[in-house]
Parts: sequence; structure tokens; C-alpha cells
Amino acid sequence: MEKKAVKIVTIGGGSSYTPELMEGFIKRYDELPIKEIWLVDIEEGKEKLEIVGKMAQRMWDASPYDVKVHLTLNRREALKDADFVTTQLRVGLLNARIKDERIPLSYGMAGQETNGAGGIFKAFRTIPVILDIVEDMKELCPNAWLINFTNPSGMVTEAVIRYGHWNKVIGLCNVPVGSMLMEPAMIGKTTDDLIFKFAGLNHFHWHKVYDNNGNDMTAQIIDKMYTENSGMPANIFKVDYIREQIDQMNMVPCPYHQYYYKEEESLAHLLEEYNDPEKGTRGQQVRKTEEELFELYKDPNLDHKPEQLARRGGAHYSDAACETIASIYANKNTNMVVSTLNRGAVSDLPNDCVVEVSSLIGAIGAQPLAFGSLHPAERGWLQLMKNMELCVCEAAVTGDYGVALQAFILNPLIRSGKTAQRILNELLIAHKKYLPQFKTKIEELEKAGVTIKDDVARKLTEQGY
Repeated sequence: MEKKAVKIVTIGGGSSYTPELMEGFIKRYDELPIKEIWLVDIEEGKEKLEIVGKMAQRMWDASPYDVKVHLTLNRREALKDADFVTTQLRVGLLNARIKDERIPLSYGMAGQETNGAGGIFKAFRTIPVILDIVEDMKELCPNAWLINFTNPSGMVTEAVIRYGHWNKVIGLCNVPVGSMLMEPAMIGKTTDDLIFKFAGLNHFHWHKVYDNNGNDMTAQIIDKMYTENSGMPANIFKVDYIREQIDQMNMVPCPYHQYYYKEEESLAHLLEEYNDPEKGTRGQQVRKTEEELFELYKDPNLDHKPEQLARRGGAHYSDAACETIASIYANKNTNMVVSTLNRGAVSDLPNDCVVEVSSLIGAIGAQPLAFGSLHPAERGWLQLMKNMELCVCEAAVTGDYGVALQAFILNPLIRSGKTAQRILNELLIAHKKYLPQFKTKIEELEKAGVTIKDDVARKLTEQGY
């Protein structure tokens, strides 16, 4: 039976990543026939939505395919009868990210988009919004798949399943894709020559590599990590891991592990950028890059993804998102790395929690591949981080300040004590517009005279951002 053409809805459609997504769909049109694409955003993102939307339509018009790109600020209008819904939103826009970075760094602790205090607060702002989207999907497109690229992707996926009770969801990240594309060439192989096995959590996974005869090639990859580019994302400053540690585990760590394995060096770099008035934090750097990208997108003659987008940190985004959708649609059973229910794949974690793991992607979604148990050091990290994530999800849904504080205390990048609580309180004040679940506690803090320490973050708040 011939399958129907596809309706795709992208929430956060005004993102600078959208041209990467369009490129991926165009490349896969023969196996994923799209009839319409809806790009959705909010009022604050209307200008960018219109710029990106025109760019997206030019890309399709330059292709052999007749696809209409619809733009709307009405999410419900777009979701009606959708087949796939992709989410790539940032609640509070880049100004919120800058606050997430600068407030912890003003106290000498890591400020980063998905790690430490900043990552926790991104989840606090994002999870309620994603759960609202899920409620709309239950009513308007109950058979659709939710393909989430919004960070922190693993925690968002966890919340969708655990609190949204929606199992047709897959969480994505471009980091594993980068590793699988870059590493084969490091040892003179092609992607088809190697088998990758990933296990862990989003931005906190490890992987092993084998050849097609089952020989373990991981040590060879590790050896080359110290001399070659192993797919480090553009948004992460490279710090070499301690060789003896990596040799002992005989697994390749996720690039984000450097914030934990080399905390001293990584924090020093974050603080160096924070204190540099010309450079600023990564969020401030990205804001400049985005301004450049949107100026390019305005060009009526531009009908392809510009190379500058790779500097944004989203390389291989479409390889993850579009291939996942194509694999579900065509039941391809493609081997991919996604966030999905564990179901025994990683035996050190409960079956009903979300992990990031190698999986076969087909018509019934993700079927995780068994990885087994990790060694004590990695097992300890994994269980700590998963339980921290569960506390974050619970606090994001309930607004329970005590649970939020527990998440802070559990997180290895946040030194527990009065300063940690001060950072928690300041971030609550800074993001109060986007944290209605914490309304009572925020009012209490404001009455107590809590203010934001960092000058940039405070000014953004005072200006209504």
C-alpha cells in the first residue's frame, strides 16, 4: 500500500537551524515525500520566522520538488493532522542562555547551556512548554511522532514520557552523528567499515567502536583522539582528557564529559571568556553569529544553507532529525543514537528511564540495542547524573523548590552550600517570566530582596528579557 505524503510541523521554526533542516528534507525527498511544512514560532520570534520562512521556501523552489512552507504563530493551526512534529525551541531566546551562563560564572561555577546550573534552568523553562505542546498533539494529531531536538534533549524526552504520558517521542542530538562521521577517517576506515555502540545519557554518553569482523577498534580511535579532530562540536573548547583514564575505560567519552573529567581546565576557559569583554560567554558569541546568519538569510538570492551555519554548533542536525523521520516513515530500521526508553539496554539504569543509546529506528520508533553494564567509575557517574536529571524533571513539572535544590546539590558542576543556593535563587529571579511553576517561591525571594549579581544578566532582566 502506498503511503501518504507527509505533513511536518517544526516548532521553533524561526531558528537559525531551520535551513539545515530543510537541506536534510530536500536530500531525502525520494524516500520521504513531503506535501507541506509548517514553521511555527511565537510573537517575539515573528521577524526571524518570516526571514527564515522565505529562505526555506527559496530552498524548496530551487529543488525539483513542489513543497509549500507555511508560517504561523498559531501552534494549534499548524498541528492539525501533522504526521511529524519537530521541536527546536529556546524558551527565553538567547538572552536566557546568556543569563544561564553568566550568573553561575559570576560565582566561579560553570555556566553552560546544558550542563551545571544553566542546563538545569534550561530544563525548568523548557519542559512545561514541551508538555503543553504534547497536550495539543493529543487532541490535534494523536498519531504524530514528536522528534525533539530541544536541549536538554534527554531530560525533555524523559519528561514527555514520564509526565506527558506520550511514548511516540524520540530525542535527538548531533554529537553522536559527528563522532560517527569523523572517527572512521581517523583510522583509515569508512563509516560502513565500523560498528558503533553508544550508551549513557544525552551529552553524557560513551561509545565503543568495532570493525565488521567484530574486532575492537576503540583503542585505535582513542590513540588518534590526541592528534586529530575527532568530531568535537564547534561550541565546545577542546581539552585533552587524561590519557591513563581513557585508556583504562577503553571507551570514547562524549565531548561534554570534559566539563566533568577536566572540570578545572574547562572552568578556567569558561571564566576566561566570561571575563573577556570582547568575546563574552558562548551565548554572547552565538548571538553575534546569529545576527550574521540572519543578515545572510535576508538575501533574496540565497537558496542554500550557508557555510557559516556550521559555526553555530548545529553541524549534522539534519542528519539526525531528517534521517530519524525518514526511518520511521519508511520503516528502514536504521542504526542511530537517540534518547529513548531504556528497556534493559543499559543494565545499570531502570528500564523505565530515558537513555541515549544506539537503536534501530523504524515504524514502531526506537528499539534500543543492548549495551550491558558499565565499569564502576562510569556506572557511578551514570547513576548520579540520571538521578540528578529525574530531580530536574520533577522540579520542572511541580515547581518544588526543595527538589530543585536537590538537583543543584547532586550536580557535580555545582559546589553545594550557600553559594549554590544563591545561584539557584538568582536564576529563579532572572527567569521569572518563564517559570510560572515557581511563582510563589520567586515572590518570596523578591520580598527578601534577592537580586542578580552579574551586570549583563541584570541589565537583560531589567530590559524585560
